[in-house]
Order: sequence, then structure tokens, then C-alpha cells
Amino acid sequence: MTPDTPGRFSPSALFHRIIDRMVPKAPDFYGLLHEQAIHVQHTTHLLVRFMKSGDAALAKEIKRDEHTADTIKIRNLHTLNEAFSTPCDREDIYRAIMTLDDVVNYCKTTVNEMSVLGVDPDEAMHHMAIQLDGGAQALINGYAKLATTPLAAETDAAAGRKAERRVEKLYRKALAELFVGDDYLNMFKRREIYRHLSNAADRMAACANTLHDIVVKIT
Repeated sequence: MTPDTPGRFSPSALFHRIIDRMVPKAPDFYGLLHEQAIHVQHTTHLLVRFMKSGDAALAKEIKRDEHTADTIKIRNLHTLNEAFSTPCDREDIYRAIMTLDDVVNYCKTTVNEMSVLGVDPDEAMHHMAIQLDGGAQALINGYAKLATTPLAAETDAAAGRKAERRVEKLYRKALAELFVGDDYLNMFKRREIYRHLSNAADRMAACANTLHDIVVKIT
């Protein structure tokens, strides 16, 4: 029987089988990050709806979403810790996991603070949430491209950073309009909520910067 006879491994096939066992295939980290980005946008979608309606049921759903996000984060971190190899820098994957989770956390803390302070949504909050949602969509688009057309993901990273700048512009405009008159208690309460949304945008920019760093290193 020759080495290539059906039912037996050729020397080449046997070598690759041994290598595959010694060096396990890297997990699909780009797919995992894409899935995590999709969940981020699920949360930002809910935030947009809440900021328009003030529906308490949506606030509760955002809080539940944060627990799901924690589960995804822990799974991805465990996969990273156990991986023999990665398709890009481990530190970049770690940063991507953590900053994506940060966006969800800020969505939740924004809703929590509104409940504690007795603040209802307003137009400024709604517009800021819309920009956050747009940034989340840019991250979904970018992470979806890393495995096949990574250079194209740079456009999405730029869109994510642009979403943060738009939130900051809305934040400054909202503050200027808020601090008129003498209803100081309402001013300081709403400023706190605006600040949470601004912080969420900062984390969105950090996500976009990490995506950019990955693109630069793998192209």
C-alpha cells in the first residue's frame, strides 16, 4: 500500500495533522468582536427608544442588556486568555473587548442616574443617543470587514470617531441651553446625564481607535 492509498495518511497530511494538534487553530476573534459590537448596538437602539419615550420598561431592558454584555465580555476574555495564537495583537483584542463593554455600561449608568435623580429624557439626550447608535453601527461594519477586507474597515473607524465628535458638539450645545435661568437643581441633574452620554461617546471613540489600530497592524 502506497503512502497516498485511501485510508492512510500521506507523509504531508500526517505532518499537518501533528502540527494542528501541537498548534491549535486561533479562535475567530474578529467574529467574536463583531458579535459583541452587534450587542452594543442592541443596547444603543434601546437607549434611543428610551430617550424618545421615557418608557420604564425600556430602562429595565437596558439594565438586563448590561448583564448579557458582561456574559459576552467574560466569554471573549476567557477565549483570549486560552488562545495559543491570535490574528492580531492580543492587547488590541483586549482593548476592543473592554471598550465595547464600556459603551454598554455607560448606557446602563445613564439610565440608572436618570432614575435616581428623577430626570426625564429630553431632546438633547435623544439626539446624543442617536449619534451613539450610529457609532455602534460603524463598529459593526468595521469588525465585519477585518477578516476579509480589513483596509476598508478604516472608513468605519473614522465614522465611529465622527460619532463621538457629534455627541460632544450636542453636549456643549445642550449645556449652553441648560444653564439659563435659576433652576439650578434641574441644571445640575441634567448636566450629570449629559455627562454620562458624553462619557459613552468617549468610549465609543476608544472602540473606533482600537479598530483603527488593528487595521494599521494587519494591513
